[in-house]
Amino acid sequence: MRLTGHTDYALRLLMYLGRQQGRLVTVQEIAQAHAISEHHLRKVAHRLGQAGLVATWRGRAGGLRLAQPPASISVGAVVRLAEADFTIVECFNATRNTCQLSGACRLQEGIRKATEAYLGHLDRQTLADLL
Repeated sequence: MRLTGHTDYALRLLMYLGRQQGRLVTVQEIAQAHAISEHHLRKVAHRLGQAGLVATWRGRAGGLRLAQPPASISVGAVVRLAEADFTIVECFNATRNTCQLSGACRLQEGIRKATEAYLGHLDRQTLADLL
């Protein structure tokens, strides 16, 4: 399974904030520290803010900080939030599935179980574990 850059940025942003407890951090600071696009990181920060994981303040003295304790932020929840979908193979999407093996193929169930196990493992990890 491959995660998108959006998910990578979300996890990096949260880990950076987790290490900076007690102070506001700017998106620019995080982008520079990780050598990543500030523009994309702003989108990620906005989404994490909407989800209640990051508290944001605008303006000259603004910035970001974690909105929850690191131990209460599930890595699995962050991955689910950041990833657009988990259509690992075509047959997972009922509207676009053209696979001739659908209905008789056992691969779909195996991949579904593997995806559930992957996400289940991440559900048991918290941001605190990563710090």
